[in-house]
Amino acid sequence: MFNILIVEDDKNLRKLVVTYLNKNGYNIFEAVDGQQALDILDKEYVDLIISDIMMPKIDGFELIKELRQASYEIPILILTAKSDIDDKKEGFLLGADDYMVKPVDIEEMLLRIQVLLRRSKKASDKKIKIGELILNYNQLSVTKNKKEYILAQKEFYLLYKLLSTPNTIFTRQELIEEVWGLESESDYRTVDVHIKRIREKLVDLDEFEIISIRGIGYKAIINVRNDNNV
Repeated sequence: MFNILIVEDDKNLRKLVVTYLNKNGYNIFEAVDGQQALDILDKEYVDLIISDIMMPKIDGFELIKELRQASYEIPILILTAKSDIDDKKEGFLLGADDYMVKPVDIEEMLLRIQVLLRRSKKASDKKIKIGELILNYNQLSVTKNKKEYILAQKEFYLLYKLLSTPNTIFTRQELIEEVWGLESESDYRTVDVHIKRIREKLVDLDEFEIISIRGIGYKAIINVRNDNNV
């Protein structure tokens, strides 16, 4: 089941979209503005975002900007009353994948969602294979011989980044920008804590090691033949 995040401050419209998508088999998260959306994304895996533009706190444009700067590749469908060509241009330049002007045809919206999810699945079906160990980016899963190792979302993204380019040293600042985003207030200690948790959770795996580079950051070393398919 796909997870869709609806970011819309119009309660009635949000309820309509949620009800329709639920009936069509989608699991829905709801946010009334960009800030609440970011809070949800920090805790939950989302396959697609449907967002309004004009919202309090963090508007739709700012939300898209922050997500793309933080390397989130989630497909984003803008759903807005702003029909001006300049608004559409700004949305697409910031990283939106599709744009619909209110009032929308709900069935057309469903078709667009299906297309975006289909494209996204092809683009994001990324895996790293190291011997019998598999990291599946699309599922945020780490498995070996049918055993699954549970990592939190940020832990997984951090590990995936390191293993995507083994033997490459990443500074703590680079890892913060990649995993938490450019505007994050997280400090270097946050990276250290997450690395410590990854090591503890994957202590019985010997396919790789995460090496601390004193005063700089971290790098991953592969201990077996790497069948990396990213």
